[in-house]
Amino acid sequence: MALSTLDFQQARIKQVLFKSRLRSVLYGVREADASLFSLAENPFGQWLATVVKPHYNTRPEVRAMEQNLQATLQAGQALVTQYQRGQIEEARTGLSTVNNYADKMEELLQSLEKAVVA
Repeated sequence: MALSTLDFQQARIKQVLFKSRLRSVLYGVREADASLFSLAENPFGQWLATVVKPHYNTRPEVRAMEQNLQATLQAGQALVTQYQRGQIEEARTGLSTVNNYADKMEELLQSLEKAVVA
């Protein structure tokens, strides 16, 4: 099964959704729950596991995406911990780290998309 441009657009939306949820926690709009930082429950992680890995697991971008996602989730969880400890401004400033991971993920998505979309 070949991935389409639409698959990659949906993956990008999943990334934005995570950042939006994290930002909502750091700005007090919503409570953090463990599922936000779970690789198995993360929509992008689920996409990797069910759509990408079965067909493209040998591609280096796939392994790099998984590692980047884990780092993103860990960074997000660390920011929420900071926020919960009262280090609110530091946690909000730390969103730039998550944005850096997102930028790297975009590069990986573009690379994989270029390689597999006809």
